[in-house]
Amino acid sequence: MNEIEAVGEEALMQPLPDHGPVGKERPWLFGLLIAPSAVVMNGVIQGGVLAYLLSVQGIGSGRQSRLIFLLSLPSWLYFLWSPITDFFIRRRTWALLGGVLAAVSMAFAFRAGNLSSALSLTVMLLSACCSQLVVSSCGGMMGAMPSERNRRVASSFYQAGGMGFGALAAWVLIWLSSRTGRDELGLAAGLLIVIPALFALAAPSHEISVGTFGATMRRVWGECKSTFFRWEAVPYTACMVFPIASGAAVSLLPGVARQFGVNGDSVAWMNGLAGGILVAAGSAAAAILPTRMRAATMYMIVALVNSATLCVLWLGPLRPSTYYLGVTLYLFTIGICYAMFTAVVLEFLGHSGKSGSGRYSIINSLGNVPVQYMLLLDGWGGDKWGGRGLAGVEAVVGAVGAVILLVYFLTEKRRNSPADEAAVQA
Repeated sequence: MNEIEAVGEEALMQPLPDHGPVGKERPWLFGLLIAPSAVVMNGVIQGGVLAYLLSVQGIGSGRQSRLIFLLSLPSWLYFLWSPITDFFIRRRTWALLGGVLAAVSMAFAFRAGNLSSALSLTVMLLSACCSQLVVSSCGGMMGAMPSERNRRVASSFYQAGGMGFGALAAWVLIWLSSRTGRDELGLAAGLLIVIPALFALAAPSHEISVGTFGATMRRVWGECKSTFFRWEAVPYTACMVFPIASGAAVSLLPGVARQFGVNGDSVAWMNGLAGGILVAAGSAAAAILPTRMRAATMYMIVALVNSATLCVLWLGPLRPSTYYLGVTLYLFTIGICYAMFTAVVLEFLGHSGKSGSGRYSIINSLGNVPVQYMLLLDGWGGDKWGGRGLAGVEAVVGAVGAVILLVYFLTEKRRNSPADEAAVQA
């Protein structure tokens, strides 16, 4: 066997230690590193800023949804270009470059005037594409951490930063929109993106230099094969695509609030800034969960808890107090689930090696699949049985998926890795 291939496989398949230099790794830093992407995707595009500004321009909800869908495509397809962040320059440099380009593009998109114009949409789509370089770079850097504990903490701060900065940016930009001109608003959006991007300069660096192009490609293929072409990849892929803690109800619950007697102002607060803070708080709270249990098993457990919180809305009386309690519990626990989902992605990934950002992007993109089909399924439940039906469908379907995989992970006999088997044979 080629020596470089053997080293690459061993580096990928060796079990991660449960201790590490927490201070040196700075896992909390990922809460800031993900901020540029969070502002673009969770703030401007999907967080309500774009929809609000389009409505001011007289654009109806139907066209708004189509434009937001178009601009959301990079979050599904970024695995097509994200592997570039494994090459040429350091991942933290790619994170900085992606943040800067996203900021400049977003500021220019606002300066174009009419946000529904082809020029503005094209440049905003470019900003969304550049912001995904931040996501893939963060994934590669988190996967390079040798400590499982640091990975879990990084996952929590990563998701907390994503939700928190997204909600904060949406609130700031909507508040400024009626007080400043479009140019100033674009500058504010650009600053919200580029300032946290500078923290990439303090990010950890675990880059691997392999040598020749042929050796690099052999290592990349070996890492991809060890990650995806093995039996253990099947249940982890199921974790990505099963309807487990999809969070689809987050965007649909405001539409059924009136059925619980909740008015518009309360919905704006509960499902707006306060909701973002609740999700971020839940993500941060996941850092205190024990690491003795594998991430996939813990993910199934917290997903079941999340499904249980939906029972408040499903079975409770149609009162405002039911909505407030149910949504609060749901948003907080979905934040924990988001953090554990990222931990499962990293567990599936193994060591970053040379191709960590690309492999992370492929795995993470799969996680968007259940969000889309659960939006349709939850919507069907809401149309058929109202707000209770919406919550009930997500609760039941999510719980069934979590139970199936929880039973598997609790009963499976873990197989030896190729590196372990080679050691036994030797």
